[in-house]
Amino acid sequence: MCLLAAGAALLSAFGVPGVSPPAALAASSSVLTWTKQAPAASPPARDDAAMAYDAATRGVVLFGGRRPDGSALGDTWAWNGTTWTKKAPAASPPARQGAAMAYDAATGNVVLFGGFASGPTFNGTWVWNGTTWTRRFPPVSPSARLGAAMAYDAATGNVVLFGGATATGGPNALGDTWVWNGTTWTEQAPAASPPARLGAAMVYDAATGNVVLFGGLGLGGGELSGTWVWDGTTWTRRVPAKSPAARSFAAMAYDAAGRNVVLFGGAGGRRLFGDTWVWNGTTWARRATATSPSDRWAASMAYDPATGNAVLFGGNNGISFADTWTWGH
Repeated sequence: MCLLAAGAALLSAFGVPGVSPPAALAASSSVLTWTKQAPAASPPARDDAAMAYDAATRGVVLFGGRRPDGSALGDTWAWNGTTWTKKAPAASPPARQGAAMAYDAATGNVVLFGGFASGPTFNGTWVWNGTTWTRRFPPVSPSARLGAAMAYDAATGNVVLFGGATATGGPNALGDTWVWNGTTWTEQAPAASPPARLGAAMVYDAATGNVVLFGGLGLGGGELSGTWVWDGTTWTRRVPAKSPAARSFAAMAYDAAGRNVVLFGGAGGRRLFGDTWVWNGTTWARRATATSPSDRWAASMAYDPATGNAVLFGGNNGISFADTWTWGH
């Protein structure tokens, strides 16, 4: 059993959807575009890996994911803006896919939570200090889950985790909100909250000072299209004039150079997407580019401020990819 290919109820919706022809690009244009990279070294093909920018080492960190044969990976790679380097930490989390990861600027560590492998769903909290992984044992922790969304909330100095799903089969999507303060997890009790989901895209929007969440797979197995923002206390649903189609497992990052949130791809309605959208804090706008990654879901994405580009790796369209793309000028 694996996160992106399971048999029944909610998890049956994870099966690789048929590939649809790329939708026509929007008429709008932008000076920003996708550029395919040709690094000297690269992680093997995978999807559903965890990825985050590590400000302490000034590189993008990638962990785990799912191999083309469906098995989980447990390797750690770093992107320096030009190539990938495989790390050899003294300790490491067990192999997994569907883990949530974010850089915790308050502690200077990358934080990883949960994920799934053949058999167990994890609830361990691990931190990466640029050299090795260390498991933390907080007194309180979210339950074991896969497909949760996670982002660092710079306005509050906490890592925020939302939703995910258990792996016991059936429609077990979660709708809880937790924060990590570097020592322990605390469950929040917001006045309003997004419906339960997994496979949502979430990132901190520095331009507005809010965490932004989009899409995901709901309790009934259908993809969602709502845009929600977390202000450190509660969630608020936004109703933009324009929005991407409902989807799950899209890739998303905050583009500090463009001061927009960038979303790419995902899966919805038994099709895959290869479109690029930007969120300006009020509405979504589709961006047309001369080049673009192919339609896919479960790609990994993070913004690299050292180069001023967002970095996208891998994903799945029936096969897993091993390509690296950057979004920027």
